[in-house]
Amino acid sequence: MSRWCASLTADDPVGQVAAMDGRPVRTREGRHALGLLDGPGAATGPYRVGDVYAIGEVTLHNAPELRSRLGADGAPGDCSDGELLLRAYVRFGAAGLAAADGMFALAIAERDELVLVRDHMGARTLFHARAGTGEGAAWAASTSLRALQRWPALDTGLHLPAVRSFLTFAYLPGRETLLRGIHEVLPGRCVRLKPDGTSVEETYWEPAEVADERPAAEHARELRELLESATARRLPVAEPVGVLLSGGVDSSLVTALAAKLHDQAVRSYSISFGDDAPNELAYSGLVATHCHTEHQVLTVPGAAVAARLPETVALLDSPVGDPLTVPNLMLAEAVAADGMSVVLNGEGGDPVFGGPKNLPMLIHELHRDEAGVDSRARAYVDSYRKCHGDLPVLLTPGVLAELADAPPVTDLLTPYLAQGQMTSLLNQLLHTNLRTKGAHHILTKVERITASQGLEGRAPLFDRAVVDHAFRVPPRLKLAGTSEKWILKEAVRDLLPATIVDRPKSGMRVPVQQWLDGPLRELGHDLLLGGSARARGLFRQDTIRAWLRREGTLLPRQGGKLWLVLTLELWLRSFEVGA
Repeated sequence: MSRWCASLTADDPVGQVAAMDGRPVRTREGRHALGLLDGPGAATGPYRVGDVYAIGEVTLHNAPELRSRLGADGAPGDCSDGELLLRAYVRFGAAGLAAADGMFALAIAERDELVLVRDHMGARTLFHARAGTGEGAAWAASTSLRALQRWPALDTGLHLPAVRSFLTFAYLPGRETLLRGIHEVLPGRCVRLKPDGTSVEETYWEPAEVADERPAAEHARELRELLESATARRLPVAEPVGVLLSGGVDSSLVTALAAKLHDQAVRSYSISFGDDAPNELAYSGLVATHCHTEHQVLTVPGAAVAARLPETVALLDSPVGDPLTVPNLMLAEAVAADGMSVVLNGEGGDPVFGGPKNLPMLIHELHRDEAGVDSRARAYVDSYRKCHGDLPVLLTPGVLAELADAPPVTDLLTPYLAQGQMTSLLNQLLHTNLRTKGAHHILTKVERITASQGLEGRAPLFDRAVVDHAFRVPPRLKLAGTSEKWILKEAVRDLLPATIVDRPKSGMRVPVQQWLDGPLRELGHDLLLGGSARARGLFRQDTIRAWLRREGTLLPRQGGKLWLVLTLELWLRSFEVGA
């Protein structure tokens, strides 16, 4: 298991890779160097096609189609997924990348450039940084943020605008990271790093709205075919498969399709937070029985969350303020302990087909007084209900002063919410959800946590062809009145009990406040009121104390807010980021 790093410099590129703790791998001599890193990941390489070398973490779900497109002479039958993707790039350029479907982060040493490629949806992360300018510039890239942090040539530190973004969204939507000077490659992009210190970003795939007014039944039928194909391609060969089953329609349909299509055992896994916490076990149990899966319910006590939260946060290249991170890790451990290498999930239904976040935004659109995309973006930010409205009393005066001239967080959203590729407001919202929360929260969290256990977490609903089809479905068939994801439900109605298909979405109810008042109380107080947090100087201590006492609002949401602050503090400590 490994990740990778790469460098582009005229001054000892092999030494730059070694400085990131990489093991340099052999390529042609020049300005480039590629290297493998210890750590959970799927990196392999280098691959060579002519004078072009690459290294990557590559899993392709449509390798046979790519081989067919390249022809018998274009791809040896035994070549790896990484080499196959490189061959598609060398032969077809950006069109070869667009034709691929899978999870990949690739570095290509091509002529005097270092080319970085991230998959369509953002299932695997990829970062880059520059030191110096002009002819003295050096570039480094890696699938590991820690590797770039170790790069001696880079003068990095805490990036305050990213702190504000994280507290607003509970993840980092876009190119910014919490480390100054390190940037993330966006999904569906190819970034060319040049020896003069400049870079060029090319988009090889972006979802596009297509008017397709066929009858609903035809859309549902085609979607069903695409869902079956997407699931079948993600099933492992000749071994059992795990499925994470919450009991909602998304995870349930993936479970049903896996049970229908797989020729091996299908094992489903659900979470319980104990008898005192609300749960959906009746629904997940119903689906497991209906689909004849081998079902396991994993109980996650608050004490386990408190004990394992620091190590779980440390697995993530960028923090995710999701209280399900520790339960997700424990589920991945259970799946791996059962001997499986692949676990499917139902992620993607909401951002792709119109989940519950969109209806409030559509209602806002009907009643807003202020025209323009900025108003829409502010409403989107407010709908997250995280810490954005609390920043004036949460952040210290010094931090607020430094952020005074920073671009507003709404700038991260306006490219998707403006009239452009998407003319329908619902499609604009889905595009935003896909490119922000989908790429920078959902997929990356799943990938890092499952990789830590030697698993691949695969999401059929984020399949490229499924997403393309979703933006051909008329908006009225995705959000039909108040029925969310209507076309998705119609496509799988025969697979599942009506109780599952027609139930409203409730989401996983996590007892965060219970944990903070109980097993996490001591850790929370020590971390947020301790000397390290005070020295870092981000948060006002009076506000943190009031939240810990559950003061301040009629309907307190301090639990979720404290979880964000606690997660951020743990991440900064793990990466040893100072003031």
